[in-house]
Amino acid sequence: MAKDVWLVFPDQLSTRMLFDAGVVARLSERLGPRLALIFLLERDEAREWAARAPGVRVIDPEAAERPSGLAERAARRIDRMLDRHLGYFPLAIRLNYRHGFHLERMAPGHANWMLDSARAGRLPRWQPIERAMQRWHFSARRHVPRTLLEQMRRECGALVLTNVQPQAAVPYLLAARRLGIPVVAHVASWDHTVGKGVIPPFCDRYLVQNRAMEHDLARYHNIVPNRVVVTGWPQTDVYFRRRPREDYDALLGSYGLDPARPLVVMMGNTPTNAPYEGQFVARLVGWWEEAVRDRFSLLLRPHPRDREWRERFAPALGRSGVHVQDASFTDFEALATLLQHCDCVVANAGTILLDALVNDRPAVCVLYDEGAPPGESWAVKNVLGEHYRELTRSDAFYRAESFDDVVQGIERALANPAELAEERCRVSLEVVGDADGRAAERVVDAILAVVA
Repeated sequence: MAKDVWLVFPDQLSTRMLFDAGVVARLSERLGPRLALIFLLERDEAREWAARAPGVRVIDPEAAERPSGLAERAARRIDRMLDRHLGYFPLAIRLNYRHGFHLERMAPGHANWMLDSARAGRLPRWQPIERAMQRWHFSARRHVPRTLLEQMRRECGALVLTNVQPQAAVPYLLAARRLGIPVVAHVASWDHTVGKGVIPPFCDRYLVQNRAMEHDLARYHNIVPNRVVVTGWPQTDVYFRRRPREDYDALLGSYGLDPARPLVVMMGNTPTNAPYEGQFVARLVGWWEEAVRDRFSLLLRPHPRDREWRERFAPALGRSGVHVQDASFTDFEALATLLQHCDCVVANAGTILLDALVNDRPAVCVLYDEGAPPGESWAVKNVLGEHYRELTRSDAFYRAESFDDVVQGIERALANPAELAEERCRVSLEVVGDADGRAAERVVDAILAVVA
């Protein structure tokens, strides 16, 4: 009898994408009782996602990874100590240094640990040493919880990682390598190959969104192209299905906004990437209230990872003609509806800027930090990464290096929505590829080719 296929979700963003794009539902249809889900998330988050896959078995990772005695607790403690000096974060930081990723943003003590240069470890930054560090990090002989190893030996016939790079996925990778279990590694986003940590070189198949990511895997991670499948971006499948105007009108009505008025949507970034975003929200809402409140409505959407959003977006709360959404990973349908019909998107950086262009929305990219002391440059540094190169070379959006530029960008977007449409289309094809609504289908076919 064939063993189960373990589908592991190490983070919220890849979980949301693969659920909403229909990948989980398709795998459930094709694999039936062989499919098992493992959520390496907070318990309440895991329950919320598991409820969207009724009838599919869910494995408790806490039980699977629980140490079985004093000796194993000691081994785990030693492994974690070594990892701080040789493993996950030291390798991620050293990859950035070696290839020049995010050097402008990295600093000791950075709140984003992937940019905290103090985590590079004490060993010299010599390539032979770093190759040895990576061999240890992905070694099949590293400590793996005994209960996890035994359960995978009994039950797991193939491992599918919806995001191969998070630290929480490492024990599953090591166990699969030790047991000779096939591994399918989904590289979860367009920027993950160039600055989000090392990618293990031993997986049986790698799923990426575009040819640029395939090239990055070969150039920066020594992964041969014949093990890479370009599937397209499953998130575009969500956008491929058109939402009627009536759905948009009903959504805005539920927010207390007039659907007959134009809508400007401000999309937030994380506190670690945009620490002065609260000041920008206050300036934007103040300008809207004083100068243009009769011309358009304002909707603000905090980043899903923003746990401080109530404080940062407080100036916009409780105002007529303005709505602030909750920070959420589970309202993708609302996001898709907004991006198909709103009149202008204002954002700093992140995938949401690409989402706006894919949906042919006029966009203003904020490249300055409202209210920041002289010398601070968080916003512009957010778009200096390797993966932004093609995007920033384009004229697909309006650049705002001051609040006056933000105002001008919004005015131009509302006055002439088609002004940059041709360039938006060109850049979307170049960075994302053809959005044909079948990326999720290709992801499922690529997984089944390995696990069937």
